[in-house]
Amino acid sequence: MVHKFAGSTSVRPQKGPHVAESGPAASPGGTVHPGGIVGVLAVGGIVAAFMQTLVVPLIAQLPRLLDTTASNATWVVTATLLASAVAMPMIGRLGDLFGKRRMLLACMVPLIAGSVVCALSSSLIPMVVGRGMQGVGMGMIPLGISALRDLLPPEKLGSSIALLSSSMGIGGAFGLPLAAVIAENTSWRVLFWGSAALSALVAVLIFFLVPATPVQARGRFDAVGAVGLGAGLVCLLLGVSKGADWGWASGTTIGLFAATVVVLLAWGWWELRIRDPLVDLRVTARPQVLLTNAASVVVGFSMYAQALIVPQLLQLPEATGYGLGQSMVAAGLWMVPSGLVMMAVSPLGARLSAARGPKVTLAAGSLVIAIGYGSSTVLLGAAWGLMIVTAICGMGVGLAYGAMPALIMGAVPQSETASANSFNTLMRSVGTSVSAAVVGVVLSQLTIDLSGHVLPSENGFRAGLLIGSGVALLAAIIALTIPGRGRAVRPAAKHAAPAGEQATFKA
Repeated sequence: MVHKFAGSTSVRPQKGPHVAESGPAASPGGTVHPGGIVGVLAVGGIVAAFMQTLVVPLIAQLPRLLDTTASNATWVVTATLLASAVAMPMIGRLGDLFGKRRMLLACMVPLIAGSVVCALSSSLIPMVVGRGMQGVGMGMIPLGISALRDLLPPEKLGSSIALLSSSMGIGGAFGLPLAAVIAENTSWRVLFWGSAALSALVAVLIFFLVPATPVQARGRFDAVGAVGLGAGLVCLLLGVSKGADWGWASGTTIGLFAATVVVLLAWGWWELRIRDPLVDLRVTARPQVLLTNAASVVVGFSMYAQALIVPQLLQLPEATGYGLGQSMVAAGLWMVPSGLVMMAVSPLGARLSAARGPKVTLAAGSLVIAIGYGSSTVLLGAAWGLMIVTAICGMGVGLAYGAMPALIMGAVPQSETASANSFNTLMRSVGTSVSAAVVGVVLSQLTIDLSGHVLPSENGFRAGLLIGSGVALLAAIIALTIPGRGRAVRPAAKHAAPAGEQATFKA
């Protein structure tokens, strides 16, 4: 069966809002293969997400490897978080203005260059710079999701969005044990050389297999808005991520939060008064978009809490009475099934969204996450039990993460798809940052002393898991308040192809 679809090929510049970015109109033979597009973008998303867990096996060794203090070494993790959060809204808007394929390729440049910089680093500053560059490259994930709306026929869109949106979790689940194995058996620099090679491979695949997308947005890039939002996010996330180290009542932390309020209020005023804003706040204020973004913050929180708690429980010594004494590699392998489950439920979530609406899928996913946390009350004492907990949570995350882009893209204009998706991904990142801060406070307050070492207590871990369950229930409640059934995501409008050449989709 052949489906005609012209939105996935290059077009002649025309008068009006629709133009096309340069690039291959289709794969050889004049056809566009949806499976190849989805596969390439999914692999790209997994590689980008892998950058988050890339340095986890090295955290304890970083002070020695980089000749710095343990406190300063945490910037290797924080830099990626900050850079990705600041870059995502900007990259999304640039994708709407100049073409998503073009910006996908642009995102691969800092991923590759950042990996090379890290591989060559022997001190803190170049390592932090390289990790920041890797964070910028993570903007390709929401870009890829948005590109699917332009490139795929409607019958394939829902399942493809669900798979690609879950790639962040899949990359994290598979990346941890892989990074641990490489770090334990070879030089730590191989981790970064390998990530550079994978990123280069993805760039080549995008260049040859992902067609150009129509450029539908008009106007100029809002540089002032980009600086304002970036400054506000840096203040917010820096305060949240470093508040425990600096002290929540310290002048630095309070000053950062105060600056966040002032800068973001000024940024909002600016965005509302200009013609071409970085983020259209009037669109984000629509109930479907606003409540979906609110649910995204809460789901991001609940998803990340177990990702912080379970690896610690697996690796703490058995002498604690609740730790399971697993190595880093073994702990990572116990968590791999969560990624497999996440991948498996993505198409099921798409079917549920098609039948009942994505808001139902988002609420169901949140409830499943809450059940996963609840199961920890009886499964906490064994590695296989924690594997079940993470697998149930992974099932919920797969459902929820697939529904969010569908809700967003069903409520925003075609010309704002990438920027709206990027802003939604940013909301998830804010949730994970807050989760790390809250769980960190809980575990630091409920501790035991083991042979002179202060460790989180079993009660601390249980409290963190209960918080995750409660937050997931809150996400389900928010999802159910999203108005309406949720509109289906519409495919891109048809565009005239040059010389009558229309791309065809082979089912």
